[in-house]
Amino acid sequence: VWIFGYGSLVWRPGFEFTSREVGFIRGDRRALSEASVRCCPPLLEHPITAFLFCFQACTWGVAYEVRGEQIAASLQYLNMREAVLGGYDTKLVKFHPQEKDAEEPILALVYIATPQNPSYLGPASEEDIAAQIIVSSGCAGHNIEYLLRLADFMRYFCPQAEDKHLFSIEEALISILPCLYYTEEALEET
Repeated sequence: VWIFGYGSLVWRPGFEFTSREVGFIRGDRRALSEASVRCCPPLLEHPITAFLFCFQACTWGVAYEVRGEQIAASLQYLNMREAVLGGYDTKLVKFHPQEKDAEEPILALVYIATPQNPSYLGPASEEDIAAQIIVSSGCAGHNIEYLLRLADFMRYFCPQAEDKHLFSIEEALISILPCLYYTEEALEET
């Protein structure tokens, strides 16, 4: 069984796996459009920003192969993390490995958010999304780390891929951060 991850699963799968492949799925794109309390119901006032799949373009990420006893354990873990706590749906997708040697796409399971998810926030400007990320965190960490790790993953593992939405939000976040952290040096310079 293959499981495709496009958000925090690319750096923190949280389950044992046999192998992993960087690649993409067609027909969906990553969009920061959801507030999710993933694993942290007490922190509802600080939702973790998650991803919504829109039906266009392609999304890069990592597919994990799980075998034997890993299958039940990983699906139990992910169903709790993504479906029960995150409100995500599951679907099967054709995963295209980055390696040119791959003959056929691999069928993989993916957890996706839809507009029907109660946590769906709807479209927003990159600046508004960045501002929400700055004030949001949960037990899995701060959303700033989430965004920056995902952007780093895309830069280092998928340099040929374009994710204008993700990088525009990262740019907006970086432009806001200096306004929030004043130091004596910064005050002396003005």
